Amino acid sequence: MQLYEYAVGDDSARLCRDIPDHQCNEQPGNFVWQVLAQAFSKTGDVLSDTKVVLPWLMSAVGAPLFLIGLLVPIRESLALLPQMIVGGMIRRIPVRKGFWVASSAIEGLCIVLMGVLAAAGLQGAAAGWTIVSLLVVFSLARGVASVAAKDTLGKTISKGQRGRVSGYAAAASGLVAAIVGFYLALGSDSTRPEWLLYAMIIAAGAFWFVAAASFSMIKEYPGATEGALGVRDLVQAQLMLLVRDVELQKFLVARTLMISTALVGPLYVSLAQRVTGQALDGLGWLVLATGLASAVSSSVWGILSDASSRVTMALAATLAGGLGLGVVTALNFAPTITERIEFYAAIIFFLSIAHAGVRIGRKTHVVDLASGDHRAEYVALSNTLIGVFLLLTGLLVGGLLMFGLEVAVAALSILALMGAVVTLTMKEAQR
Repeated sequence: MQLYEYAVGDDSARLCRDIPDHQCNEQPGNFVWQVLAQAFSKTGDVLSDTKVVLPWLMSAVGAPLFLIGLLVPIRESLALLPQMIVGGMIRRIPVRKGFWVASSAIEGLCIVLMGVLAAAGLQGAAAGWTIVSLLVVFSLARGVASVAAKDTLGKTISKGQRGRVSGYAAAASGLVAAIVGFYLALGSDSTRPEWLLYAMIIAAGAFWFVAAASFSMIKEYPGATEGALGVRDLVQAQLMLLVRDVELQKFLVARTLMISTALVGPLYVSLAQRVTGQALDGLGWLVLATGLASAVSSSVWGILSDASSRVTMALAATLAGGLGLGVVTALNFAPTITERIEFYAAIIFFLSIAHAGVRIGRKTHVVDLASGDHRAEYVALSNTLIGVFLLLTGLLVGGLLMFGLEVAVAALSILALMGAVVTLTMKEAQR
């Protein structure tokens, strides 16, 4: 397939590493379908981002402020916590792409309902609790999809090409988001009616349905199902895996510290809202920034992570940490430059670049770190534990916010830099 050869290079297109021989002939088509599926799902993600877009929706419907603070912890932790059990369930099924397809359809339905109910006039606490409830279902489905995606990726795409799947997909979704953000930021008031926010969220949900259809086209051969355990035995076995695998331990420490790159985003949005309030042009600048960041950086991160996922993670975390310390410095010593929305758009742009590097690097690392047909267990174990650490870190951030946004930003930035140091102690997973 010419498109596949263009994406990975003529030499790499002929290589099959760490996947069954009978899957090699299907690799070109599977690569393209997975890029398309991830591109559509990532587009849905960025157009209904819990760090930027959903807080705007909650404010638009008059939801209580404390509910807005629940969005990111729910979205991140509930997508991670059940994955230890989910990994064991998926292992019982020889062909696993159906888990991703079904989960993506549920995700899309939840997001569509958020937009439809808001457009229908649901307001106040009822609207807030409804959106939060739908986000709970969305996040649980997302957890299933995460395990299934990485397991299917490991079974169908050769080592050395997996990072490109996420990289190209994120670049494509970033381009779409940049176009939407450009329209919101620079369009006239008459072209930005109140219902436009609801329409954007409904469209975001629709992208997941297209993603599910694309993923269903992957040709996945049955995988091993032996070793499937009950819940109790599964937990014991995976905890033993954690005890035995030193590299997995290092990865979990580094990933825990790098949670800060996700949690710091809403703090920058809060700082930006001091300048813009809830106007759609302010939202547009931030969506534009996140979209451009994905478009210009994700494919590069994908290529870098295929060469060295640990170095990719370290570079990205260093960028995020240095950025945060720079923001704190500006707030204290050059406050006039922090009073424009363009300043925060630039911060979100560079943070999104850094966070994309952390995400793509860690996804590639954990898939390449696991060997054979045990990737689902590695992914599930790491994500479940990170879900717990995420809740604890969220409580830490809540405590730090009592001392001000600047203190919380500085603390999270230091954690990111610590994560970069730990990452450099890990071995190369691509060798």
